[in-house]
Amino acid sequence: MLFFAMMAVVAAVAAAAGLLLGHGLDVRAAMVWGMSLPLLFFGVDHLVKPGRYLPMMPDVVPRPREVVLFTGLCEIAGGIGLLAPAARLAAGWALAVYFVCVFPANLKNALQGLSVDGLPSNRAYYWARLPFQPVAIAWALYASGALWPAAS
Repeated sequence: MLFFAMMAVVAAVAAAAGLLLGHGLDVRAAMVWGMSLPLLFFGVDHLVKPGRYLPMMPDVVPRPREVVLFTGLCEIAGGIGLLAPAARLAAGWALAVYFVCVFPANLKNALQGLSVDGLPSNRAYYWARLPFQPVAIAWALYASGALWPAAS
């Protein structure tokens, strides 16, 4: 949920900054920043503290530490990709696929609970996160212009 809260706060700050600087309200640009910065933050966290994410991995995932590190790199690449206009469209599609791929880990946490320092142990928290996965997918696709291109 922290990821989604960060997305909303960063997007709101980016939108407000645009208005204050006289650039108007560019929702898509605000959403790009709203997704990019949390992805960069959590991507780096995956690389620095991979142990925090290992308990989230479903048992069927081989080499879970390497997968956690890889997902961190995916988040960093996605965050950078959204910020780079030439890569934005590809990043949006890749992030949509990424958010589908990490859904089993989120489902595992909801079904089995989780006990990791710094993360809630209440199962309700993980159940509440599940409906936000489609939001993340739609956000990536909209922000990147993948499914809803900007009007010409």
